[in-house]
Amino acid sequence: MRDDLQDLPVLLLSAARALVDGIDTGVRARGFTDLRPAHGFAFVRLSGTGATVGELAEHLEITKQAASQMADELVNKGYVERRPHPSDARARLLVLTAKGVACTRAADAAAEETLRPWAEALPAGQLAALRAALLRLATPGRIRPTW
Repeated sequence: MRDDLQDLPVLLLSAARALVDGIDTGVRARGFTDLRPAHGFAFVRLSGTGATVGELAEHLEITKQAASQMADELVNKGYVERRPHPSDARARLLVLTAKGVACTRAADAAAEETLRPWAEALPAGQLAALRAALLRLATPGRIRPTW
């Protein structure tokens, strides 16, 4: 491997982990202490119009059984509710409750809080270049836990 690429995977993964840890810490500080980072990745998929258990499983790249267990946990904690699916009478739609939406707002604030020092550490041109490079390299929609 080229010398200038050698440490790139570790640096990218370390930055991603720091972001997830910062969001988790900020969410907990805002009172949502009964969640794990994996729940936040589920909330990303459930935000907006919601999702079925199968869609959640696909998004998180886990089994339907594991997604069903996570959904049960989030329902029991009051973050998610099951509703009839608007176009499939056999399916149930998982949607965020008001508590779930409040948690996503807390996560957004925690993300901004975590990223602010990063933005302050880089000159505006470097930050813009980093963002542009990541836009070229990242695969849209592939945001899920890997640990």
